[in-house]
Amino acid sequence: MQQFASETGLPPVLNDVVTTAMGTAHREDPVAPHTGGPAGNARLTAWAGLFLLVAFLVECFTLLSLNAMINIHILLGAFLIPLVLLKTATTGWRIVRYYLGASAYRAAGPPPLVLRVLGPLVVLTGLAVVGSGLALVPLGDGAFSSLGSVVGFRISPLTVHQASFIAWLVATGLHVLARTVPAVQVAAGGRPHRRRVPGSVGRGVVMLGTLALGAAIGVLVLHLAGGWTDGSVRAFHHHEFDRIHDDSQGMTATPHRGSVSSAPVSSLGRS
Repeated sequence: MQQFASETGLPPVLNDVVTTAMGTAHREDPVAPHTGGPAGNARLTAWAGLFLLVAFLVECFTLLSLNAMINIHILLGAFLIPLVLLKTATTGWRIVRYYLGASAYRAAGPPPLVLRVLGPLVVLTGLAVVGSGLALVPLGDGAFSSLGSVVGFRISPLTVHQASFIAWLVATGLHVLARTVPAVQVAAGGRPHRRRVPGSVGRGVVMLGTLALGAAIGVLVLHLAGGWTDGSVRAFHHHEFDRIHDDSQGMTATPHRGSVSSAPVSSLGRS
């Protein structure tokens, strides 16, 4: 790692992140009996992260034509809930065990400093995206109601969801760049060398149970979100907004019918 830093001239803090992202720097996760200890935790976290990445990419794809793919968008958004909670639990467990002084986790050591700062942001923004998205389901047309304004821009429950998505996209984009290669290596059992880690059956059960629970929640939430899928939420399906911006002259917007791209609700944040 020091040789890489000297060749590139990167400061140690950035060098740690770059070598981790490239998969050339490894944490030696001790293997414990039964559950696998830190090594088992790393594998479960890696699998949860990879499933989350794929699901979030598909969720982002639905934004290209949200009216046409609203069913998939809602289904996937709800499906993500158990995965987000699992990833939060596995990383949280590792953090708690490390700072409580568990010898195996202390021996494994912490991730690079930048990723330690970025990790909580990914978790918090991910929970915010999922939570604010779920809140829109029962609100229906109320999702477009004003909660107030900030520097002249109207804030609604929908814009809270949009802002959460944008914050998540920035944090997760950086996280993905740094973590994808290591996660694939760990999930495949190839980092730092192939070895047997106890607890694979338990981790498989947890992973399958999480996916099954996500599917069940997705179907339930989609059923409850009929107003968004059957045309009842008129502001979404017809893009009608009585007031989209209130400036010093009290200007109002004319109700508009048109493509998704012509309405404020079309921004990438409407996830």
